[in-house]
Amino acid sequence: MNATDYDDVTKFLGEWGPFQKRFGLLLCLCVVPVGLACFSIIFLAATPPHHCAIPPNANISAEWRNYSIPLEEDDGEMRYSQCTRYKLDVIKRLSDNGSVPGIDVNVSEIEQESCKDGWEYDRSIYVSTIVSEWDLVCSDAWKAPMTSSVYFCGLLTGSFTSGQLSDRFGRKITLFVTIGVQILFICVQIFSTSWPMFLALSFVIGIAEISTYLTTFVLGTEVLTPRIRIIFCSVGVSAFFAVGYMLLPLTAFFIRDWRMLLIAVAVPGVVYVPLWRLISESPRWLLSQGRVEEAEAILRGAAKKNGVKAPEVIFQPLQVENEEKVNHHSICDLVKFDNIRWITIILSFAWITISIGYFSLSLNTSNLLGDPFVNCFLSAAVEVPGYILSWPLLRSFPRRLSIFPMLIICGVSLLFTQLIPRELSSVSIALKMMGKFGFSLSFTLVYAYTAEVYPTVLRNTAVGTCSCISQLGNIAAPYLVYLGIYSKSTPYVLMGSLCILGGLLGFLLPETYGLPLPETIDDMQTIQRCKKRQTSFII
Repeated sequence: MNATDYDDVTKFLGEWGPFQKRFGLLLCLCVVPVGLACFSIIFLAATPPHHCAIPPNANISAEWRNYSIPLEEDDGEMRYSQCTRYKLDVIKRLSDNGSVPGIDVNVSEIEQESCKDGWEYDRSIYVSTIVSEWDLVCSDAWKAPMTSSVYFCGLLTGSFTSGQLSDRFGRKITLFVTIGVQILFICVQIFSTSWPMFLALSFVIGIAEISTYLTTFVLGTEVLTPRIRIIFCSVGVSAFFAVGYMLLPLTAFFIRDWRMLLIAVAVPGVVYVPLWRLISESPRWLLSQGRVEEAEAILRGAAKKNGVKAPEVIFQPLQVENEEKVNHHSICDLVKFDNIRWITIILSFAWITISIGYFSLSLNTSNLLGDPFVNCFLSAAVEVPGYILSWPLLRSFPRRLSIFPMLIICGVSLLFTQLIPRELSSVSIALKMMGKFGFSLSFTLVYAYTAEVYPTVLRNTAVGTCSCISQLGNIAAPYLVYLGIYSKSTPYVLMGSLCILGGLLGFLLPETYGLPLPETIDDMQTIQRCKKRQTSFII
């Protein structure tokens, strides 16, 4: 049975009855814990201000203790060095001799050494993070972005495996198993005794979270009616993800210890376990497995909730018979023909660019000037109008004029942030929030565009492949943020340049607005740079 037949057969349910309202709302709520947990690493792996520890048994005077850490210039301000100190044996000898720092001795001429006795951390903002727990600073500073990258590797793995799991075992069971795995492994992560242990658990949590998100997306797509399905995919899931994201800084503001914060992140997931009885399996999936009676039972229950009468026989035997075998297509077809290859390359670049920008700005909120909790909340809040705006744009606007000019605007706003003086930090933050808004909107629109530009025989493969490729941008994002340690402008210059390039390349792609969805490779529109006729792609 194809999608059109199924939609026609189930029209008796109506479009927006009590069943669809409850089902859609419950699925949207399932995404809230994912939004809460996805960016928790912003606060779990925040790096507090720090400097070398001076052991109490150093036996140096209080005056020399105050001069034992070198001062360095950081963005126009003088601060204690984070990774070096003056040699303690020299400081102790001068202290014992009664020398006065700055008068008898030029302190800056004393030889320096590494932080052999650990570090002291400023605990005015964070009581503890994994950085202060395991000293992920200085020579080990690379481990903090590595934590985020391994988590994103989990997202990449989950993007590949979740579809196969839900196709094999069902949407409902995959959804609740992955919710359970997320809760379990976050709880285990609370008791991490080392950074490698925390890292390994982050990978599994990443697999579970993306699987929950994607399975929710698929389940809603298959159960809801076509008109409601578009709203669910473009606004519903994304907006509720943003709600969970906004709850994160509110939670972290009151819970400043990383282990306690993990408990707060895990607890909401437990609330969703009883929803097992309220969320049904996808009747489409049951039909694909030949379980016609179960599919009909779900639809009869839905009809009862909507106050309508279901037909005595919903699915005719011929409608669920296996269709005649057709040509099968694989991921290789995305690069097999010249036209499709260029569309795939440009779209993949756009997906990676959007992903790098979105996650880099999200992960960098704790490093912005001002309160990190306020900045994180603003970063989450600006996503909501972006998701809402995507709905009228999808209904009434050409795709190329929606997505790619927005990418260029994002790039320009990020490049301009480097021209804003430090004293106008609010303007700089506003430009970065504008970029975040643009990336959120572009993410929603590029999903729809990718599904529209590829034919039915390649559509799922194309969307899944582009989504997986975008995870490479996620993995790179933490290290792009990490470059800010050496040059605060470098991440924004790179992001802005990529956005402008991606936006310009996007204008080569064909327009899809108002056109019927292509069914075969021969139906695909020709990319602007290609002069060959579509008939050259017939297989």
